[in-house]
Amino acid sequence: MSIANGRVLLAMPGPTNIPDRVLQAMMRPAEELASKTIVDLTESLLADLKAVFRTTGETFLYAANGHGGWEAALTNVLSRGDKVLVLASGRFAIGWGEMARFMGADVEVLAGSWRAAVDPAAVEERLRQDRDHAIKAVLTVQIDTASGVVNDIQAIRRAIDAASHPALYMVDGVAALGCMPFDMDAFGVDVAMSASQKGLMTPPGLAFVAANGKALHAHRQATMRTPYWDWTARMDTLLYMKHCGTPPEHLMFGLRAALDMILAERLEAVWQRHALLAAATQAAMSKWAEGQALSFNVVEPLQRAPSVTTILVDGDPAEITDYAREVCGVTLGLAIGDLTGKAFRIAHMGHVNAPMVLGSLSAVEMALQAKGIPHGEGGVAAAIAYLGANAREVAA
Repeated sequence: MSIANGRVLLAMPGPTNIPDRVLQAMMRPAEELASKTIVDLTESLLADLKAVFRTTGETFLYAANGHGGWEAALTNVLSRGDKVLVLASGRFAIGWGEMARFMGADVEVLAGSWRAAVDPAAVEERLRQDRDHAIKAVLTVQIDTASGVVNDIQAIRRAIDAASHPALYMVDGVAALGCMPFDMDAFGVDVAMSASQKGLMTPPGLAFVAANGKALHAHRQATMRTPYWDWTARMDTLLYMKHCGTPPEHLMFGLRAALDMILAERLEAVWQRHALLAAATQAAMSKWAEGQALSFNVVEPLQRAPSVTTILVDGDPAEITDYAREVCGVTLGLAIGDLTGKAFRIAHMGHVNAPMVLGSLSAVEMALQAKGIPHGEGGVAAAIAYLGANAREVAA
């Protein structure tokens, strides 16, 4: 018998749960594309994206998903034949690099692990070997959504600086922006990108890129530039040029509501909320792991992402994900890439609170019991105990 009727809970890493306020903001008629409403909306979004990226550089908004954001970042600063160093820690930096190769870049992958963060020392060593500075850009992700790894963006910046290397530092923040500390200027990032459907609580369809002065200088010589993504055109004062055509109005109305929610909560509080909910999830998983059928994909606790937890299963993970969806109405994340058929993912990002995460964890624990999968008892209780001990200061 199913107890799934009711509001479906998304515990998958994108798209994430959309707040009612965001949905309601999109339930309105379209506006004339050059109206004061849309002009002011565009300007307010670009300004507040600077606040979210923590940058004084330029921000750009595209009608695209995260892959479009990747392309926008690459085309605006690279030329065909440029060498790019990709820092592997799962699936998504590799994907970004594959896109760069398709577009004409010479791509080298610095080998990494699906179970550990990028090693800054290895980055420094490779860049020191590049005495002629053939490498024009270093690409990494702050969080790899597939592996659940979080990379130390500041440590990688220090490695680049220690090697005295001039390469552009480019960071994918799709699963990190609005979920954990990211300070583009303080972290020394030259180009950052993200998308709407994860921590920013807006439906898929918007991509964002931020660029500092060094990136804008490289842009002037870039030969990969194409009209739709081009920063020069989008820095025009004409609204039509800022969007290279008709603005994605209703997604922008939704994003405006989402950013209002984030800024009202305060970014630091948003980051703390994600950290607490991630730690509660990890407390539950630590109990379940006692049965030796489940294990953390990311071995080192400090390298586990605050937005998604990837769990390896000794058996068929579909037993858990199917049960959670069909019986409980909770959609967990399926594993992708090298972990396909070996793991599942619990997302705790975006529009989430304690009852939502505890509900997701309860669905997993129900599945483990119903399917007879060995597990340590009391995972949900451990999550509750963690939040009870650590969330009081936030409530106060």
